[in-house]
Amino acid sequence: MSAITLDKPAGAGSLRAVWPAILGLSVVFLVEMLDNSVLNVALPTIARELHASATDLQWITSGYSLLFGGLMMAFGAIADRFGTRRMMLIGLVLFALANLAVLIVHTPGQLIAVRALIGITAAMTAPGTMALCFRLFDAENLLMRATSLITTVGLVGLAIGPTVGGLVLQVLPWQTLLVMNVPIAVLAILCIRGGIPADDPAQRNTSPLDLPGALLGTVTIVLALWTATLAVEEGWSHATPWLAGLGALTAAIVFVIHERRTAHPLFDFALIKRPAVSASLAYEAAMGLGMAVIAFSVSLQLQLVWGWTPAQAALGNLPQVIVMLAIGPFVEKIVTKLGTQRAARIGAAAVITGLLVYALLGRYDYVWIAVALALTAAGMRVVATIAGVTVMRGLPEDQTSTGAALSDTSQEVAGSIGMAVTGTIVAAALTGSLSDITSGTASAHAFENAVTTATLALTAICAALVTWAARRART
Repeated sequence: MSAITLDKPAGAGSLRAVWPAILGLSVVFLVEMLDNSVLNVALPTIARELHASATDLQWITSGYSLLFGGLMMAFGAIADRFGTRRMMLIGLVLFALANLAVLIVHTPGQLIAVRALIGITAAMTAPGTMALCFRLFDAENLLMRATSLITTVGLVGLAIGPTVGGLVLQVLPWQTLLVMNVPIAVLAILCIRGGIPADDPAQRNTSPLDLPGALLGTVTIVLALWTATLAVEEGWSHATPWLAGLGALTAAIVFVIHERRTAHPLFDFALIKRPAVSASLAYEAAMGLGMAVIAFSVSLQLQLVWGWTPAQAALGNLPQVIVMLAIGPFVEKIVTKLGTQRAARIGAAAVITGLLVYALLGRYDYVWIAVALALTAAGMRVVATIAGVTVMRGLPEDQTSTGAALSDTSQEVAGSIGMAVTGTIVAAALTGSLSDITSGTASAHAFENAVTTATLALTAICAALVTWAARRART
């Protein structure tokens, strides 16, 4: 196959001028969003065919997530030194091979290993998605438009993932769900190789790579994500979440001390002090916290409290998906009309309002859940686009991959913390398991009260972060 070429690879005046590059970056983000949502549908089939236990299934899903979230910062720093485009292409090749390896899987342990490899290779590609997008345009409005388009493609993948997975399983073996990533990766390789110019050595970070810092940062994030996962699955009554949390805190302290003392830190903490960067990261963390409670609670409420079927619950979440997709083309116009800071504040206010609607009224009628989903989706879409662009604009050109990884990691960690807080409050309110909610009114009311408490608590933290971010941005 011949590589796709462009007449104007950088500083383009429209998205159409660099469509192969945009297509390539979009499908990379699509695969990242599609991966777990597609495979989750196949877990019962995997358990049956591979004789996998509940613990095996947990590691098949969480093993990918932990390594993907934990390694993004390290690979972002490597990409800034080694070449963002080169790292993306190598990562995509390895990603395709890792997915293809599922064809030789015969045991749960082998599948866990394959999923771990997929998580590692996906982390190699993730920081480059936004970093390479910024290489294409100079105009702020085109960056907004491109970022919004790439995000839209990913959200489509997130929305259709379970449906696609279910349809594929009707006619093909479950291994197909991973093998189908291979042609997508090949398409991305062709588009990025031909549509994005090669890395310019003059724009690379020439400082030595801080390997101890990369290791400490990865351990910190992996343990933090694992702590949140254990808190939801086992509860704080077990020692494991506490030990993992203590490990994460210890690793974080050692990481900060090391980064402040080393001559060539993995990431210069002085950059986070820049108002645009710190405000945007606070916005993204707030959105991650806020959306976590919606993601955790709505489907459980619809099915366990109201007795909806899984299919009905999936339809019940559609307002969020529809609004996210519908508002995408208008983000640039909203920012142009209102200005970046005002648009971010209004978007964040929409998220907070949606959370309050869900906390106070969501238990009474589905219409309030639909309103909450729509408000949070609209606000999240605006804020995420603005914050992502602003973080990248606020960092030096030789640290764009690190910046993109930092942005993604802040949302990942905040979302996991929000999920852990919600799960902990719900677990503390129930005397039995979640499945007992359907057996009595008292359990249902306890669940609803716990969700209200968790939502209000996270909304308060979200509002505090947003307030600080808005003030910080004005400086």
